[in-house]
Amino acid sequence: MSVTDDRKRRRQPADRPRTRAAALAALLVGGALLAGACSSPGTRAGAGTPGTGPKAASTKHLDVALFAFAQQNSYQAPQIAAVQKELTARNAAVTVFDGANNAQKQYGQIQDAIASGKYDGFLIDAVDGAGLVPLVQRALSDHIKVVAVNSVLGPDLTKVDPQVPGMSASVVYPAFDRGRHEGELVLQACARVTGTCEVGYMYDFKASGFDKGVRSGLDGVISSEPRIKVVAEGQDSFTATGGLASAQTMLQAHPDLDVLVGSDQGMAGATQAVSALHRTAQIKIIALGGSIPGLARVKAGTWFGSCPSVPATQGRIAAQAMVKALRQGVDSGGINPAAGLPDGGIATRANVARFTGEWSG
Repeated sequence: MSVTDDRKRRRQPADRPRTRAAALAALLVGGALLAGACSSPGTRAGAGTPGTGPKAASTKHLDVALFAFAQQNSYQAPQIAAVQKELTARNAAVTVFDGANNAQKQYGQIQDAIASGKYDGFLIDAVDGAGLVPLVQRALSDHIKVVAVNSVLGPDLTKVDPQVPGMSASVVYPAFDRGRHEGELVLQACARVTGTCEVGYMYDFKASGFDKGVRSGLDGVISSEPRIKVVAEGQDSFTATGGLASAQTMLQAHPDLDVLVGSDQGMAGATQAVSALHRTAQIKIIALGGSIPGLARVKAGTWFGSCPSVPATQGRIAAQAMVKALRQGVDSGGINPAAGLPDGGIATRANVARFTGEWSG
């Protein structure tokens, strides 16, 4: 029977209530249907829907999208694994999107994920945090919970707190702070150099928001010492191969370099270039990341120092913040996962034993 035929049938006189009791029952049923029809259609777990409410909200299946800045980066692996472990244990599926260090690609991935209507929450490790603000606002307007992880979501690269109203959490160790720690190590290294201290600086991806934040933090520290000069720059693309090539180019143009600074991956390659020139004792290497092999190099004296990060810890905390937002409707605000690191998060040979690496380098 079609919907039209059913409606016609229900209008026939034979179907009208024959008694006052029957009429009252019909009115009660109609009122219940009307109340149901007036409930909000856009809510994922409406209070008036059977099987929902506090208990169901705490157990219902969730779909979360994790937008990684570069899935193939060894730094991302423990972060992704921590997110998957936390969410899977809480009846949540995780779909990982690889931004591949490409801001435009990541923008499109988030745009498509919003349009799909599939996801309850977004965990975003931004390639370009400032550029994603409009999409974050759109996701929030569609009742998708948003948590920043690792990289700042917004224009202020110094800020831990959420920068887009409505975000559930921001679990970030600001790139600016990491750069400041690099700068402190450069000051220490250059204190051992007579005269001008020549520094070679290696970006991972110069155009990324993360790299801009790191470099800004470093410059803010070393600018206080006029005799420290960044005389060479390179880019390693988060690879030892890229670090080797960039270091070779810099050392060829500036054979008197005193310090090399960059990520763990880049400095792993730079170490090879320095070793080939038999200048390990002269050139001080400062790394960003605190990987397991990186900290071992600091302990051995091969590297002057390191600025450790905690990818597994921040992935776990971000996932927990997402669950709290989705299950309890509670926001966690700004959390710096590296706040508890020893000695302000700066590792040297003197204190490196106090640090534990969380990634493979």
